[in-house]
Amino acid sequence: MDEKVTVISHPLIQHKLAIIRDKNTGSKDFRELLSEVAMLMCYEVTRNFQLEDVEIETPICKMTAKMLTGKKVAIVPILRAGLGMVDGMLKLIPAAKVGHIGLYRDPETLKPVEYYCKLPLDIEEREVIITDPMLATGGSAVDAITLLKEKGAKNIKLMCLISAPEGIKAVREMHPDVEIFVAHIDEKLNDHGYIVPGLGDAGDRIFGTK
Repeated sequence: MDEKVTVISHPLIQHKLAIIRDKNTGSKDFRELLSEVAMLMCYEVTRNFQLEDVEIETPICKMTAKMLTGKKVAIVPILRAGLGMVDGMLKLIPAAKVGHIGLYRDPETLKPVEYYCKLPLDIEEREVIITDPMLATGGSAVDAITLLKEKGAKNIKLMCLISAPEGIKAVREMHPDVEIFVAHIDEKLNDHGYIVPGLGDAGDRIFGTK
């Protein structure tokens, strides 16, 4: 496996992912489980964040402890499905700022079209984590990363629930510097650009729309 691609195969994540995939899982449970999986994945995505020594005082004595260096984080969901992953991550990184990138997939060309972009002003100073449950063709992720780089972002990670091999290949070819984190790599894309076996349309299942 490519060193820039990490499959987070923790048993709790795989268990919750199985329920998320089930067509009988309703929107409420889908949302809650997606948030929980995002929180569990965030633990791994932040594994290499830098620490520094700080002096603190416990109830017993003074000591040198480890804390994050203060490098700021931005969570950037790709609208709309990426929103479902934000709350879980904010439970672990409550100080993170949240940006938003709006992209939709043209049903004819399957290409992403940008319609919204709102980011923290200091995005170039932040560790950026892009969230989207699905990495299918890779078009939206590639465009979102390109847009972030144009806005000055330098340290970018992509965090998705499931991916098709095609999506990973597309991101790796266009943005070889970006680390990709997924809970599972599925078999393929079908003729409609959906991941197989996948979980259907993540946005529809999060928000109860069709």
